[in-house]
Amino acid sequence: MARKANTDGAGAGTPGRLKQIAQTYKMTRQVDSKVGLVVAGVGIVVFGVLLAVGFAIGHPLYAGILGFVLAFLAMAIVFGRRAERAAFGQMEGQPGAAAAVLENVRGWTVTPAVAMNRNQDVVHRAVGKAGIVLVGEGNPNRLRGLLAAEKKRMARTVADAPVHDFVVGEGEGEVPLKKLRTRLMKLPRVLPGAQVTAVNDRLRALGDLMSNMPVPKGPMGTRPPRG
Repeated sequence: MARKANTDGAGAGTPGRLKQIAQTYKMTRQVDSKVGLVVAGVGIVVFGVLLAVGFAIGHPLYAGILGFVLAFLAMAIVFGRRAERAAFGQMEGQPGAAAAVLENVRGWTVTPAVAMNRNQDVVHRAVGKAGIVLVGEGNPNRLRGLLAAEKKRMARTVADAPVHDFVVGEGEGEVPLKKLRTRLMKLPRVLPGAQVTAVNDRLRALGDLMSNMPVPKGPMGTRPPRG
């Protein structure tokens, strides 16, 4: 019976994966109308080149099989990159876009909206082996004050951890949303795992904007949802 359950589980996973790919393609095509033609063109070119090489060396069958595999791989890579670019294009300028990017980077504990002003400029925090990273979204001039205030608030609690700050945007000295993950991953790892945990614990004790927000009284009083 256990063997049958495993087989059913594997079969159930395949339609789910295909549905996910179809949804990603549909989303990408809304932003990038040529994605299908480009991906198909890449596959045809790669397969055609390998097949031509196979005929030239007298082994078209083996070259055709290899060409099919490499064509599929090339199509997957191109589709993945264009889908990622389309996703960033849709997220660009949306509130909380930077937090969404940060939460998809492994090895980091992310707290969205640790600081915010009445103009909806917001600062997110990520903690990892590179230390503490503060990421601001909004007006760069107003964010300087927010970032400085957040650094000052954390100074006594986590003075032993390096602090980096970025402002998301396309201006000079700013980090484009699509490059935020890369910039984060390039930071030098200077903290051991135990110290990262300690820093996270101290920052949780310090609180953040959402946890410090007053909760309405009464039977319907619930904390506002994040994001």
